[in-house]
Amino acid sequence: MSAPIVIDAKGHIQGRLAAAVAKQLLKGRKIVVVRAEEIVLNGKHKFTVHTYERFLNKTTNSNPRDGPFHQRAPREIFARAVRGMLPYKTHRGAEAFENLKVFEGVPAKYVTYKRVVIPHALRCVSIHTDRPTTKLGELSTTMGWKYGKVVADLEAKRKAESAKYYEAKKAAQDKKAAAIEKANKQLGAQAVKFLETFSE
Repeated sequence: MSAPIVIDAKGHIQGRLAAAVAKQLLKGRKIVVVRAEEIVLNGKHKFTVHTYERFLNKTTNSNPRDGPFHQRAPREIFARAVRGMLPYKTHRGAEAFENLKVFEGVPAKYVTYKRVVIPHALRCVSIHTDRPTTKLGELSTTMGWKYGKVVADLEAKRKAESAKYYEAKKAAQDKKAAAIEKANKQLGAQAVKFLETFSE
């Protein structure tokens, strides 16, 4: 089973990122999107809220339980955006959508995975710096999502542990480099050059 592609969604425009993810899903790839609360929406916060409030007012007159169903968590909002770009009512689209996983923050399972970005979907590439934007987590909190602080606390804890791991790894690399340099001095330049011929 192939390893999933883990995308760090921080600083990405929602629509552009959703389009890129949908395209890869239709190719049969498994995609995991982390830090969904850091996805960016174009426009001022108050106008984004008004737009989403209009969506919340859409219901089925005869029986509201038939839908549409209104998501408030960032991962669910983004997953719905991706679903809208897939033929999800067909077998192919439904199968592709099952290969998508979206999370707020970075779950422990995916901490050690290499995280990638989608360059053309980044805010710094797509939108002028003067343009107002809103984070998906801020919109969700305004709309009633209650776990923003929990996710922020867990992310702070993860970053602290990652920084500690990085410092330990860097110290080990520096120690190894110093040991190699010391050994090379003891061997002499001619011996080092001879040994390098075997490593090529």
